[in-house]
Order: sequence, then C-alpha cells, then structure tokens
Amino acid sequence: MLPTDVPALWLRDNCTCADCRDPLTGQKLYQITDLPEQLAVGTARPLEGGASANGWEVVWAPDGHVSRYTAQWLERAADPDPRTEDAKDLWGSAASLADGLPETTWSAYLADDAERLRMLEAVARLGFCLLRGVPVRDGQSQQVARTFGFVRETNYGTQFEVRVEERPNNLAFTNVAITPHTDNPYRDPVPTLQLLHCLVNDAEGGDSGLVDGFAAAAALRESDVEAFAALTGTQVPFAFRDDVTELSAHSPLIATDPAGRIREVRFNNRSLGTLRLPAAQTEAFYAGYRAFARLLLDPERQLTFKLGPGDCLVFDNTRLLHARTAFARGGARHLQGCYADLDGLLSTVAVLRRKEAQPC
Repeated sequence: MLPTDVPALWLRDNCTCADCRDPLTGQKLYQITDLPEQLAVGTARPLEGGASANGWEVVWAPDGHVSRYTAQWLERAADPDPRTEDAKDLWGSAASLADGLPETTWSAYLADDAERLRMLEAVARLGFCLLRGVPVRDGQSQQVARTFGFVRETNYGTQFEVRVEERPNNLAFTNVAITPHTDNPYRDPVPTLQLLHCLVNDAEGGDSGLVDGFAAAAALRESDVEAFAALTGTQVPFAFRDDVTELSAHSPLIATDPAGRIREVRFNNRSLGTLRLPAAQTEAFYAGYRAFARLLLDPERQLTFKLGPGDCLVFDNTRLLHARTAFARGGARHLQGCYADLDGLLSTVAVLRRKEAQPC
C-alpha cells in the first residue's frame, strides 16, 4: 500500500513520532485542529535502503513534518470490535461446541499465563468459561473477578447470594425455575460479565443452562428480517424496584453497531416494563419479541450442566442468557455471584497476548 492511497488527514493523525505522541504513554500531543487545513503528502520514499516492503517515509506539505510508517502497519486490516458478532464464535446448540466446554482447574489457571489466556479468550469468543476447583469459601467469585478485572458493585452489593430467601426481592432467590435471561437489563450501563461460584448443590434439580443470544439473534435476522428490524429499532423499558431501589433503563432487545453487527442482547421477561408506542409499532415489536423468544427458549439451543461445589462460571452477560431448572425447596443449593466488566477482561487478554509474543 502506498501512502498516497489513503486519506492524508488519517495518515498524518496516526504519525507516531515524538513530536506527535508522548514516547512513554503513546498519547497524542496535539488536537486535530492543530494540523494544517490543506494537508497533503509532499514526498514519499521507501524506508531503509529503498525497499518499499519495509514501509515509507512521508514529508508533509505544507509544514515539512516527517512521518514514518511500516509496511506491516499500513497493510494491517481493521481490527473487529471485540464486542460485536464479528469477533465471536457463535454456537447455536450444545452440539456445536465441538471441543467441549472451555474449562480448566483453578490451580492451572493461576499457575499458567497461557491457561489463563485460553480461558479469558474463551469468554471473549464463546461467551463463557468454567473454572473447576475454586476454593469453597466465602468471597471467591470476587477473587476470580480480580484475576482479570474489577468487581462491579450494584444494589445487590459487591457479592450476591443465590439461595432461597424468606423474603426475596428477586425470583432468582427462590427455588422456582428461571427461564433464559440476561441480568440487570434495567441498569445503564448493564454489568457485562457475571460470575457464579457454587458452594453447595445437593438439591434435586437446580441445573444451570446457557443460551447464545448472539446466535439466536443472527438466526432471527436470517429468518425474519422484519422481526429483527423491530427489535433492533425499538427502545424497550426495563425496570426493577424494591423497598430501597428503583432502577430503569431503555434499550433494544438486540443492539447493533452502526454497521448492523449484533453487539448486545438484553432479554428478561421478569424485568420488561410497559411499552407505550403507537399500535402498529407495538404490534411489530411483539411479533418480533415472540419470534425471538421462541428461538431463545428452544431447548435445542440450551447448553445444560450442573454446577458442583468449587465450580465457577464466568460468562458474558451482554451475549449469553442463563437459566436454571427448579429445585427441591428442602435441598441445599447455594451459589455466590458477582458482576464484572468485559473491558477489564479484554485488557487482561491483550496484556497476556503481548507477554506471550515477547521473545524469551
């Protein structure tokens, strides 16, 4: 690629010389308005002895500024947004997870950076990972979260207890079946990661389930364009309230980026508020809502497993829906959970990749 094949202002804005970027932080030292209005490539010559394969040196007009660009940088394709479907491996059923569950032991995860990277990359690509053998004691979900990011405190605290409560403020704290859903859709921003750590699970029932919401949304787009358009184009009210909390947020059930790529799913029938729109728009939404729900609630799409003591599930709350079967009220079932965020996890992935790429 020649430097003259790309927009001049974009190329100049990506100059990495010490006059343009701080050598320590890599941050820009100028505003875009500081660059000349009539910016143009004055001259361009190959770097290092005339070999254009190594890159180019550009002298800019009208100010004579000199920039250098490697061929590798000029030819690099655009990185996909790690939050969109383009950066994911979608799975429509348990059977499509050909390599089995992305899992490892807690001891291996802590001891081996490569193993930790493998698990965190699984969360980024597949939406989840499972850590076995996490110590069965209070507060461990938070300890897991801190290995890749930060705990997100909410009205449930830094940690919440998933067990039968006498006066529950959420159906999750009962023994009834919970259908596939995403957590906290009434929060803005929504917690993007959830962790669930099993302390005891002796009750009959109480199996966990996961559904790939991105795969279901992609299937809806393929099978029913109008339904997909209704769900991506309708802001839905979500709400939660108890004695001390009242939360609300408006978001589409399926959120896309400007290019139309799926970026977030919010689906929770327990928290969906009252839609107040013109009749035709309301009817279109509900037609799409039912079509999407049929896909998400299809048992063939659900990965089902039972968490045992010491198992910690880490999953993407903006992509995967989670569920639970009912369990016997007299049985013991106690999970501890917390929320975290994808930006911290993706940061840790990037740092571990850099470390892995460094020569020994």
